Amino acid sequence: MKHYRSMIATIGLMMSIAAQAQPVQQASPIPRLESQNGRHALIVDGAPFLMLGAQANNAVNYPAMLDTVWPVLEEMHANTLEIPVAWQQIEPVEGKFDFSYLDVLLKQARSHDKRLVLLWFGTWKNTGYAYTPDWVKLDSKRFPRLKTKTGEDHGVLSAHGSQTLAADRKAFVRLMEYIRDHDAQNTVIMMQVENETGSYRVPRDYSAEGNRLFNQTIPATLSRATGKRGTWGEAFGDQADRAFNTWYTAAYVEEIAKAGKAIKPLPMYVNASLAGPSNVPDPTGVASGGPQQDVLDIWKAGAPSVDFQAPDIYDGKSANVIQYLDKYARPDNALMVPEIGNSELFARYFYSAIGRGAIGFAPFGMDRSGYYNYPLGAKAVDQKVIGAFALPYTMVGSMMRDWARLAYQHPTWGGAKPDDGSPISTIMGNWKISGEWGQWQFGMKEWTMFNPEPTPDADKPVGGFAVIQLSADEFLLVGDHVRVNFEPAPGSPRNGIMLRAEEGRFENGKWVMTRVWNGDQTDYGLNLTDLPQVLKITMGHYR
Repeated sequence: MKHYRSMIATIGLMMSIAAQAQPVQQASPIPRLESQNGRHALIVDGAPFLMLGAQANNAVNYPAMLDTVWPVLEEMHANTLEIPVAWQQIEPVEGKFDFSYLDVLLKQARSHDKRLVLLWFGTWKNTGYAYTPDWVKLDSKRFPRLKTKTGEDHGVLSAHGSQTLAADRKAFVRLMEYIRDHDAQNTVIMMQVENETGSYRVPRDYSAEGNRLFNQTIPATLSRATGKRGTWGEAFGDQADRAFNTWYTAAYVEEIAKAGKAIKPLPMYVNASLAGPSNVPDPTGVASGGPQQDVLDIWKAGAPSVDFQAPDIYDGKSANVIQYLDKYARPDNALMVPEIGNSELFARYFYSAIGRGAIGFAPFGMDRSGYYNYPLGAKAVDQKVIGAFALPYTMVGSMMRDWARLAYQHPTWGGAKPDDGSPISTIMGNWKISGEWGQWQFGMKEWTMFNPEPTPDADKPVGGFAVIQLSADEFLLVGDHVRVNFEPAPGSPRNGIMLRAEEGRFENGKWVMTRVWNGDQTDYGLNLTDLPQVLKITMGHYR
């Protein structure tokens, strides 16, 4: 027996030594958001990452439906899937949690080499509460609805429901615990907390509790952030109801985000249901309480644990899209477009977004589940729709990490073909960079000797480009269906010329030239077509 115990001890020691000799699997760094000099970067695996995303339809968040998603992401060259996790799904019975869907989703995302952004559909989803569990829906005493001025229930849960908040927060914490314990690889890179918060048509809760709070002085934190004083009515006038609901909605989401980050501090954001620029600031014409562009300061004061606010864009008018992007691209707010229409006309805005330093972009409804939200999006997810997003994704995806890194370090600019087809331009240092549309690769539109037919896309809403200014005279250029020109800016030396237009790629962070464009390829501007081309432009001044 003594010999037997000695042998067992020896075997145990050998197993211990062998285990110590095995390489330890290190968890990757937790994704985070960084900001410097008014620019932002999503850091994934320790380096800047550009989210080339796609959002699935709402009801695709079940294992049986995931097969309708992955092929579309592969075809469009997306690197990230945005997909819901519903409160009703993980806590169908109060206190009993089911994460079987998450288990399948994580495994399949890894097998397809895709990252995940999880969309928490809790108290709010498109302002409603359809994704709450049945035990929440059926108990309006414990989980109160927002009240109209006449005392009727509105189809929105009140931001003043303390038990609603406690239950939602508990479920979100359990979700974050599951991610912490089952995703050391950080397949999940970001969390959306709630979905399109707020209330349409009824700007705030007119319940007894809502009215009591409304008659109080605005919180000191909000007063410091806005410089306003007094009661809600005194501080915000005809926008008082909406400002009030915005603050309490933000404060509600803050409690959930803060609790989730205490478990695993992933980047967290909220998304805005946008009703059109003309609806702001109509208290009954917007999702009152949501993070629209004119109330971002209230949201930032009320929800400091939320990393940024983001626009959901289904208004395809070019002037409106640009207005939204400009409003959300702030030194204190990283630009991301978590939802945009998936019809062909929206693909061009990818360039407008990354030209403003966006950390991510995702058309909505990119799967073959059979649901289409036309007229907000495409009538069908066919090859034309997929191809419209695949072209810029392929182009930038070939150097995704490099673009993200350089955009974090250097100025960027980009634009899409306006609805009226007019040229666009900007000034970067000594250079004017412009884009025009409907040009063939050879020649000029004003030439009359050939009388060429219009280009196939002359009257279509396609085309755009984006640039990174690498140095005073060097630029990185991507785009499609556009003619781009570089010329001396007004007031700069007029002896400026293009020295080189190199087509190439990045390898291990270094630029590798494939060929130099010259002659016909540059005599009439840089004509970017339907090919995934990346150009490095070098300008200079002659003596």
